[in-house]
Amino acid sequence: MKILCIGYRDWALRIYDKLIENYHSGDIVIVKSHAEYSDLFVKEYNPDFILFYGWSWIISKEIVNNYKCITLHPSRLPKYRGGSPIQNQIIRGEVDSAVTLFLMNNSVDSGPILFQEPIPLTGSISDIFDRIEEIGYKGTMQFLNNPIGGVEQKHDEATYFKRRIKEQSEITFEELREKSSIYIYNKIRMLEDPYPNAYIKTKDGKKIVLKSVEIEDC
Repeated sequence: MKILCIGYRDWALRIYDKLIENYHSGDIVIVKSHAEYSDLFVKEYNPDFILFYGWSWIISKEIVNNYKCITLHPSRLPKYRGGSPIQNQIIRGEVDSAVTLFLMNNSVDSGPILFQEPIPLTGSISDIFDRIEEIGYKGTMQFLNNPIGGVEQKHDEATYFKRRIKEQSEITFEELREKSSIYIYNKIRMLEDPYPNAYIKTKDGKKIVLKSVEIEDC
């Protein structure tokens, strides 16, 4: 079996490294950057499966339609399809999510589910990524050892959200006045590195960048 692993985010690369170390039933190749990737490379390698974990670029219909492309989405699909799923869940007060592996098609995050297991959204972004890595690796190994066709999503229950932009990282004075401490805490922690950190704009045109947060009772 030939497996092509494509991704550049740290948690995705750690999953791929574990596959190389522990999966011995196939040949594994890793592509770690957009510059290394091309449709021609995929065709020449001709993999049985392609893993697109933590990949931000559009994948051509030719590749999606002619290869078994699998991706990982950190939400309980069909909920929270689309961009910035972790942030869009946390900012709306969600405390539980899931790691979902699914077979890609030509619609956003709507392919058959191959694996889904819950994770909490508590702690820092680093804590959440550690859980995604652990459960993502578990699900990937489970699928590769027993490839299945997947379960169709309940499309009538789907919700969609856009990728967040840097300007949405600002904590406004209105939010400070009107939002709860938990809301402010969540907005800061969900934007810890490697994301554009939360910030406050001051009257003299400066930014106070909030790279991490703890919450305590007064």
